[in-house]
Amino acid sequence: MSGHSKWSSIKHQKGVADARRGQLFTKLTREIIVAVREGGASPETNFRLRLAIQKARDSSMPSDNIERAIKRGSGELGGATLTEMTLEGYGPGGVAIMVRALSDNRNRTIQDVRNIFTRGGGSLGESGCVAWIFDLKGIITVSTGELDAEELSLQAIDAGAEDVVTGSDYVDIYTKPDELEMVRKALEAQKVPIASAEQSLIAKTTLKLEEKEALQTLKLLDKLEGLDEVQQVSSNVDFDDDVVEKYNSAG
Repeated sequence: MSGHSKWSSIKHQKGVADARRGQLFTKLTREIIVAVREGGASPETNFRLRLAIQKARDSSMPSDNIERAIKRGSGELGGATLTEMTLEGYGPGGVAIMVRALSDNRNRTIQDVRNIFTRGGGSLGESGCVAWIFDLKGIITVSTGELDAEELSLQAIDAGAEDVVTGSDYVDIYTKPDELEMVRKALEAQKVPIASAEQSLIAKTTLKLEEKEALQTLKLLDKLEGLDEVQQVSSNVDFDDDVVEKYNSAG
């Protein structure tokens, strides 16, 4: 699971620049719209919508934006039809990469993703080529700050977490997909400050790369996440700390 943890670390450290906040809100809006169309506009009865709304709030998305997204999903406001899609491919050194997207133009999104893979030293694969490497998990991230990471890990396990990975300034808590909300609420009841919580594909086993290929892969993952239509990117790489630091410094 450390592969996800290191990739999370990069995103935590980079933060959300103002230039990308608008793009983030676009992705969050799409997630809410699709959740509403799939399960209805009531968060009480729509688990996916509850997660999407909470994720939007975690990212400081204004309440008005959230309400508009719900209305668009329910048909009260106009909007293009979004198609949910999962694309699979290989990065440098044979890295397995999963890309989840929500798009109003499937062919354009596939071509954009294919181009990024090709330019990044990888290739887009057939459906199912790497999906078997990943499991869906719930992930709760806590910025540790003044918190005791060891104590937090024990709290997480007591709350029902399956695993905990500790970084330099954060802790990633892994749960079963359907227990994400339960574990989050248990931690919040103990005043644990949650930075984010989501469901994500996590590699069952991870791969180590030489520095050059690892840096190439980090750039490829960043480029993929930079597409408006891409909601989430997962890989099976376990990045070394010094490579992560080098990439952050270069960015």
